[in-house]
Amino acid sequence: MKSNTRIQLSLMMFLEFFIWGGWFVTLGTFLGANLHADGGQIGQVFSTQSWGAIIAPFIIGLIADRYFNAEKILGVLHLLGAGLMYLMYNSDNVSAFYPYTLLYMILFMPTLALVNSVSFHQMKNPEKEFSIIRVFGTIGWIVVGLLISYLFHWDSQENAAKGLLKNTFLMSGIASLVLGFLSFTLPKTPPTKKTGEKVSLKRILGLDALKLLNDKNFAIFFIASILICIPLAFYYQIANPFLLNIGLENPTGKMTIGQASEVIFMLALPVFFSRFGFKKTILVGMLAWALRYVLFAYGNAGSLSYMLILGIALHGVCYDFFFVSGQIYTNAKAGEAYKSAAQGLITLATYGVGMLIGFKIAGMITDNYTTANGTDYKMVWLIPAIIAAAVFLLFAITFKEKKTKNTIE
Repeated sequence: MKSNTRIQLSLMMFLEFFIWGGWFVTLGTFLGANLHADGGQIGQVFSTQSWGAIIAPFIIGLIADRYFNAEKILGVLHLLGAGLMYLMYNSDNVSAFYPYTLLYMILFMPTLALVNSVSFHQMKNPEKEFSIIRVFGTIGWIVVGLLISYLFHWDSQENAAKGLLKNTFLMSGIASLVLGFLSFTLPKTPPTKKTGEKVSLKRILGLDALKLLNDKNFAIFFIASILICIPLAFYYQIANPFLLNIGLENPTGKMTIGQASEVIFMLALPVFFSRFGFKKTILVGMLAWALRYVLFAYGNAGSLSYMLILGIALHGVCYDFFFVSGQIYTNAKAGEAYKSAAQGLITLATYGVGMLIGFKIAGMITDNYTTANGTDYKMVWLIPAIIAAAVFLLFAITFKEKKTKNTIE
């Protein structure tokens, strides 16, 4: 790959996740502090990510893969997204904010696949080259979190109360505008399918891979993937307002520790996976979800703040050991004929169905344990910890790992 192309792709990844991390991490805090949303309303807004994940395959399968270059679609989606970000910035109530967020997520979620497509198309050896490009996305997420906390201080209790968190949408909108224009200068990535080629709903949604559910182990993994996304949704929706409300300084900046750990454990995953196998690896990921929520339940912003930091730092284990190892397992089980379909099916099940349920439950639990005196965060975190522990036990008991010399069963 030419050095100029590598720089372009790295900047594309940096901006892609700078945009997402720039507003999504503090979204729950913004909705509660500035738009006075309750738990149910916050859950509804967060569920737009799931609807975006469900609708995204249609945009990719029906448009991007068939008619237009991926980099051009990427540019158009981010330019439209910049306009929606400005409308979100100017919204003063949840009713006005929600439709803009829904439209934005429908446009943004396909870009996660598009930046990968643009990258892979330029690579001769993706296994070696992609991780070097993708890590700049994680760096972008970390940088924007540090800016929010340590440079602008928008997430301090005082500034959040003043409404300064709305500036995150303006900042992300500007970054989206930049990436939108930059996308048109990216290397050409033509459609992967011919316009005359037949396309089916089953193929777009990855439903061709449903026959993999005939395998008992894969069916157990599939169900566990949906269930574990219920406690996952609690972290995305509640973690930032929780850390701010209990008085932890610079919560958004401290939450970037999770992305740093993601990079570290991504490097450790192949060694752990090859030594201990898929089942033990994924069980460690599930157990990490339960442990981090127990740490959140009993930690505080004073003498026990180390428990909160440790809980954040477990993000790398939680995400990499479950989701990444799950993608490896799915790839191995699917075979050449169903690799893409199987990955699409798992994405639909997790980010679509699983997290859609999770955001709804997280909102209900938060409302149930919120009174005029505040929120009982101990119970709010113990409930997803129990759910994660139950999924851990279910998987440990029912999944029967079979090891052969060169394959995962």
